[in-house]
Amino acid sequence: MPGSTANTALMGLAAALFSATVLSVTSAAAGQTLTVVELFTSQGCSSCPPANANLIKVKDRPGVLALSFNVTYWDYLGWKDTFGKEEFTQRQVRYEPSLGRSGPFTPQVVVNGKADAVGAKPGEIEQLISSGGHADGPSLSLAGGKVSIDAGPVPGGKADVWLVRYDKGVVEVPVARGENTGRTLPHANVVHSLTRLGHWTGDATALPLPAAASGLSTAVLVQVPGGGPILAAATN
Repeated sequence: MPGSTANTALMGLAAALFSATVLSVTSAAAGQTLTVVELFTSQGCSSCPPANANLIKVKDRPGVLALSFNVTYWDYLGWKDTFGKEEFTQRQVRYEPSLGRSGPFTPQVVVNGKADAVGAKPGEIEQLISSGGHADGPSLSLAGGKVSIDAGPVPGGKADVWLVRYDKGVVEVPVARGENTGRTLPHANVVHSLTRLGHWTGDATALPLPAAASGLSTAVLVQVPGGGPILAAATN
């Protein structure tokens, strides 16, 4: 009957849409290939605000994980960075030899742990993203209270697994002293903590994923030790 045929067609369409939705959700849960963009910045650096603004422009781009790491080595200029931590400074320091730099500077944008730029010029971060490609490594997912990493080749036989907690969005910080006195500086996706969860040696691996503090988002990076390339990244 025509009505029965129409109902069957509608049911088939609904089933197809449901399957597509499940596939989409499953793909998201399994982790998306991401380009990791790290900005090393400081509230005590007068050259940093343009790079901060450029990171804001790309923070919501699909396939991009943008993170602000505030460093501490300009605190002596009169303003202690409100987000600065020594472990963020040390992360930047580890990058410099492989990037051909003699020492850390701000602002500095590092993409996938493999390429860098100052990041303050218009379009500079976008260009670095376009030329930097995606992290090329194992499938990585965050689900069920654990980090799951598929088997695959690992350079040097071992990679670090880093847990990043960050404040997703833009926060504005008024600066009362130092080089940016009187300015209110916007920051995108500010990192609050960086913890090494463990290692990945090429075998399929599952690591416990601690619960995040209220309001913070989670990212996990699989990275060659010593400031090497980022092999995989996932965020919730």
